[in-house]
Amino acid sequence: MAGTLYVVGTPIGNLEDVTLRALRVLREVDVVACEDTRRTRGLLAHFEVHTPVTSYHEHNKAMKGPALVRQLVEGRSVALVTDAGTPGVSDPGFLLVREARAAGVPVVPVPGPSAVATLLSVAGLPADRFVFDGFLPVKPGRRLNRLRALAAQETPIVLYESPHRILATLEAIAEVFGDRPIVVGRELTKQFEEIAVAPAAALRARFEATGVRGEFTLVLPPS
Repeated sequence: MAGTLYVVGTPIGNLEDVTLRALRVLREVDVVACEDTRRTRGLLAHFEVHTPVTSYHEHNKAMKGPALVRQLVEGRSVALVTDAGTPGVSDPGFLLVREARAAGVPVVPVPGPSAVATLLSVAGLPADRFVFDGFLPVKPGRRLNRLRALAAQETPIVLYESPHRILATLEAIAEVFGDRPIVVGRELTKQFEEIAVAPAAALRARFEATGVRGEFTLVLPPS
């Protein structure tokens, strides 16, 4: 009988956000497949979980995916985790899910934190519908074109951004969205969490003055 692939959500910052079910599954499976073994080993060690880990990420997915599926078909159970949050969102986890299901392996979600839902919950915007667009293009021209297309949306838009590109992204948002206030979450659920609501130009000036640290989630208002 085939094993089970568990897709396990893990904390995006505050370790107290882990669920009891996630800890039980992480203890019971045969192996934990993760983006960064060092980061996941730290999480597991904090909760005294001793399950072996193996890497599964963008650069080895073609090789490791089939290997993990073989283990699942042979009856072993695997927990898939991302660096933080819910697998399958802005990471290659969906490919392993697809391959496992094609091989007849049961796939079970174990829900957990997500930066998207976390920031939307405090954005003060109607979120019965929204658009998640992940990371904007790196090249300035493509970034602006994407923002112009998004600006016509009638629902909030959620984006991710790295500390290395946040200033350029806020500059582009200011050009397209003007003075419309946006919501920016930095280091969500962590010790130095910051949530700010202001026009993109003002936020850019603020971060440029204070320095940029941490990962960012942004909510842009509808048109």
